[in-house]
Amino acid sequence: MAAGGRVVTLPDERTRIGVIGTGAMGANHVRVLARMECAELVGVYDLMPERAESAAADHGTTAFAELARLTDAVDGVVLATPTGSHAEVGCEILRRGVHLLVEKPIADSLAGADDLLAAAGDRQLAVGHVEFFNPAVQALLGSNLGTPGFVEIHRLAAFSRRSLDIDVVLDLMIHDLQILHALDGSELADLRATGVSVLSNRADIANARLELASGCVANVTASRVSAERIRKLRVFAPPNYFSIDYHQQQVNGVALEETGGERRFVPRRLEVQPADSLERELTTFVGGIRGEQVCQVDGRQGRRALETALAVVEAMAQHEQDRRA
Repeated sequence: MAAGGRVVTLPDERTRIGVIGTGAMGANHVRVLARMECAELVGVYDLMPERAESAAADHGTTAFAELARLTDAVDGVVLATPTGSHAEVGCEILRRGVHLLVEKPIADSLAGADDLLAAAGDRQLAVGHVEFFNPAVQALLGSNLGTPGFVEIHRLAAFSRRSLDIDVVLDLMIHDLQILHALDGSELADLRATGVSVLSNRADIANARLELASGCVANVTASRVSAERIRKLRVFAPPNYFSIDYHQQQVNGVALEETGGERRFVPRRLEVQPADSLERELTTFVGGIRGEQVCQVDGRQGRRALETALAVVEAMAQHEQDRRA
């Protein structure tokens, strides 16, 4: 039984999932959930009924007229509404005894993230950092890399009118900040950042230089006004160097070896099995609901990524203030 006596899915049954918010990202969740064998897409809900009805018709599910009716019918919910509503709507879902996967960022403030963590109790609270589930990232994290000395990340995308309620740091860079913390869990020691608004009234391109307590330095750039799409991560962890192409799901690298007093570079390529990152994320969420031991981005990790992202935003504002002084 879940909170309030609601019956939940047994381990040998398909896990019942609903989606709240059927915009660009929510529609992707609906599409993937509709084909998953371990989950039953019970239905969708959106403040714009016509959008929910269209998504439901496309994927053979039900458009619910009320959020409460959907949450009463499911074990877990994917929340893909605008960031500003994550805390309020997410807390309502969790308090109804329903497991929650909230799209990144977890909330638009640390107070909102803390509210979600408090409301979760023994329910699953996962955060939709889908890039973490990229098989290339998982291969790197499983490679016994050691502590990185330098990390460089570029995430460039063409302009889109989605997610204009937040800036490029919370929209795009936060993916890479979460991965940085997965690579090196030490605390943030120093931060400098700058950002520029180009086509929206918020920062559309940003660069941050982060120094962690371990001594690792990360240079992270994100843009949503680029002419080309680039998503790459380079990490130097002596004696290893690896380069990830997020889009191609490839990891290439070299290792520095010393033999007979001579140093040489030896190619080191990590094996990657291509996969749909979003499906892996959703499968992991379902596994968590079913009590399986899974590796996912939980609420506390989502909060940490948000905390660093907000620190980047604050550093950008301070840089602009100093520039104008």
